[in-house]
Amino acid sequence: MVRIGIIGSEGRMGQALARAVTDGGHELAGGIDRGGDPAALADRSDVLVDFSAPVALEANLHAAIGAGIPMVIGTTGLEDRHHVAIDNAARQLAVLQTGNTSLGITLLARLVREAAASLGPEWDIEIVEMHHRMKVDAPSGTALLLGEAAAAGRGIELAGNSESGRDGHTGARQQGAIGFAALRGGTVAGEHSVIVAGEEERLTLSHSAENRMIFARGAVKAAQWLIGRDAGRYAMDDILAPDPAPAATGA
Repeated sequence: MVRIGIIGSEGRMGQALARAVTDGGHELAGGIDRGGDPAALADRSDVLVDFSAPVALEANLHAAIGAGIPMVIGTTGLEDRHHVAIDNAARQLAVLQTGNTSLGITLLARLVREAAASLGPEWDIEIVEMHHRMKVDAPSGTALLLGEAAAAGRGIELAGNSESGRDGHTGARQQGAIGFAALRGGTVAGEHSVIVAGEEERLTLSHSAENRMIFARGAVKAAQWLIGRDAGRYAMDDILAPDPAPAATGA
């Protein structure tokens, strides 16, 4: 039984996580939200799962380091400085950061990377995502994860090869660019499609999230998997790797 502490416990994901922890036969070590003490939570946990806000990330990482326990980060909307903080923390603890904890999305990203690597830049890649009306960031963390997978398949950097927010007379599409479109409305848990469009043919790879519990179960699986791992930065794809103990990426 693993003692799992939840940061961001009062949010929709936090509530789903609490259910997934107990359903999975693990112990809920407790949860905190804004104003809570991550160090106190870390001291009574075997692993932390963070679905809070980017502004709280550094304090949460320090708490995990202080307690000497691993951490799963599912918080979206992270900036470069947050990834630097994660890299620094990964020198001292096992940390898994992802834009999506669904195992289905993890496999989808692998397929996207393979498609991008197999088909040349003359094939246009567009990523379309839809979420509930309350989501505050766009493109979604999952869309960016899929974009990174496509960029990795082509051996390019996503930051300098993406297009989004098209409006008005934008001119022709840049060859080799990875496009993003974000839709918001209703109570959609998450819809993602990666369209690879060539001359007179089109390939669509997609994933539908029917319930937030798929992310919660994936996060719990990731938390359990991190226990006993060497310090380093891991990804959800490592969980699908055939090697039972993959090496962490260098931080």
